[in-house]
Amino acid sequence: MTVTFERPATATTVGDLMKRPELQISDDVTADTAMDILHGSGADHLLVRTDDGRCAGLLTRLHLAPFQTRSWYTERTPVRDIVHDRAPFATAGMPAADAFAAMRARGLTAWPVVDHDGHAVGLLDG
Repeated sequence: MTVTFERPATATTVGDLMKRPELQISDDVTADTAMDILHGSGADHLLVRTDDGRCAGLLTRLHLAPFQTRSWYTERTPVRDIVHDRAPFATAGMPAADAFAAMRARGLTAWPVVDHDGHAVGLLDG
């Protein structure tokens, strides 16, 4: 009789798939500056952080579309006042399948990953 032992399958986590966020801005940056950063970098989104470094959300080109006319209003509007994707965020230990299901349900193409203090540690692309 031959006995074989199978290694238990481990589920892929968000931490296994996330990447470091390339572009981060403070939530007091103006809409004009955020648009310049997005256009200059060619990126589709910016990670927004608060003054204390915690993740405030993800700002996309779609969120900035109403500000494309570049009026006096966009020069004074901080991104904290713009509707953008906010918490809840993913965590590194979350099963990837659960994270992708949550992203689909919320219509997200990217999701910030935070540590237990709310600081961004990565970004999960869907």
